[in-house]
Amino acid sequence: MTNWNDIAKRLLKSELVKRGISNNDLAVMLNEVGIDETKASIDSKISRGTFSACFLLQCLTVIGCYKIEINDFESQLLMIAEPVEPYKILKNEK
Repeated sequence: MTNWNDIAKRLLKSELVKRGISNNDLAVMLNEVGIDETKASIDSKISRGTFSACFLLQCLTVIGCYKIEINDFESQLLMIAEPVEPYKILKNEK
C-alpha cells in the first residue's frame, strides 16, 4: 500500500535540499508572503508528513518550485526509501 504522507514529505524535503533551503529559511520565506509559520511548526509538519495540499503548494511556490516530475520522483523513492522489510537483528552466537 502506498504511504502518500511519506511521498509528500519526501517530495517537499527533496525540493528543499535541491535548493539548499533549510526549514528555518522556509519559515522566513513563508512569513515574508504573509503565511504565519515557525521553524518548529514546519519541522513538525514535515516530520509527520501530514500537511495540507495548501501548505505544500505554499512551500513549493515560495522556494521557486513551479514544476515537479512525479514519475521521476517515484523512481528516486525506490533508491532512497527506507527498506520495506523490518531490519533483521542478528543474535550474538558464542
